[in-house]
Amino acid sequence: MASRVRLLAVLVLAGVLSCAGCGKSLAERAGAGPAGAGARPTIVFMTDFGTANDAVALCKAVILKIAPDARVMDITHQVTPFQIEEAARYLAGVTPYYPSGTIFLVVVDPGVGTSRKAVVVKSKKGQYFVLPDNGLITPVIERDGLDSAREITNTDWMLMPQVSSTFHGRDIFSPAAAHLAEGWDFTMAGAVVPQLVQLTPKVSTTSENGIAGDIIGLDDPYGSLISDIPGEEFRKLGYQLGDKIIVQLDKKPFSVPYVKTFMDVNVGEPLLYIDSRGRMALAVNQRNFSQVNKITPPGTIFIPRKGAAIKK
Repeated sequence: MASRVRLLAVLVLAGVLSCAGCGKSLAERAGAGPAGAGARPTIVFMTDFGTANDAVALCKAVILKIAPDARVMDITHQVTPFQIEEAARYLAGVTPYYPSGTIFLVVVDPGVGTSRKAVVVKSKKGQYFVLPDNGLITPVIERDGLDSAREITNTDWMLMPQVSSTFHGRDIFSPAAAHLAEGWDFTMAGAVVPQLVQLTPKVSTTSENGIAGDIIGLDDPYGSLISDIPGEEFRKLGYQLGDKIIVQLDKKPFSVPYVKTFMDVNVGEPLLYIDSRGRMALAVNQRNFSQVNKITPPGTIFIPRKGAAIKK
C-alpha cells in the first residue's frame, strides 16, 4: 500500500512539472511576436475606405482569421480619400501614445495595383508599420528613426491563391499585419527596401514681417482650420493672450483674438489658438469655422509680427 502511495505521489509530481513546462512554452510562444512577452498583439488600423461599404469589415475578418488573439483598434477610416499627407499627419500624431511592438496597418493607397511597393517598416522605437511605400511613413521616421524596411513579396504573407489588383488592403496589407501579430519574423516578408518614398511636408516660413503658412486640414466635425504654423514660432511674434490680430487667409484680412480656449470668446465668435498638437488654428466658438467663413483646405495663412505693417 505504501509503495502505491509513493508511486501515485511521483506521478502527480511529474504531471505538475510537465504542466509547468507547458505553461512556460506557451508564454514563450506568446512573446514571440512584436507585441512582446505575454502581451496581446495590437494592430492599429487606418484607411480612407469610409464606413459606407464592407471594406473595413473584410480587412478585419482577414486579420482575425489569421490572428484570432489580435486586438484591432482604429485610428480612423475617414481620411479624405487619396490624401496621403493627411493620413501621414494622423499617423505621426497617434504613434507616440502606443508602445514598442505595436503594429500599425495603414491603407491610403491611390497607387494600388501599380509598381509602388507594399512594405513592412520597423522604426527605431520598435513599432511596425504595414503600408504602401508612398510617403505615409515619412513624418514618423523623421521623428523616430528607421530600423529597417522590407518589401512584402513573400506570397505566404498574402491572402492567396489570388491577389486583387485593386484591394491590397484585404489581400496584402491585412494578412501581413496579422502574420506579424502571430509572431512571424518580418525579415521574411521580402527583400530589404534601401530607400523609402519621402513626402515633402509643407512647413511654415518665418520672416521679419511674420509667419507664412498653409491651411493643412480641418478639425472635423467642428470645422476648425488647422495650419502648419507651430505654436513655438507664433509665440516669437510678440503677441499676448487677448490681443486682436489681423491674419490673412488666402491673402484676405481677417480680424481675430488670440485666446487660450473656445469659451474665451462669446458663442459664435472666432478665435485664434494653439491646438492640442501645438499648431496654430482658427475656430468659431460652438460653430463651424469652415462653413461660417466658407473656407476649406488647401489655403494660405499669414500672421504678421506684432506691430508690423500689413501689406495691402
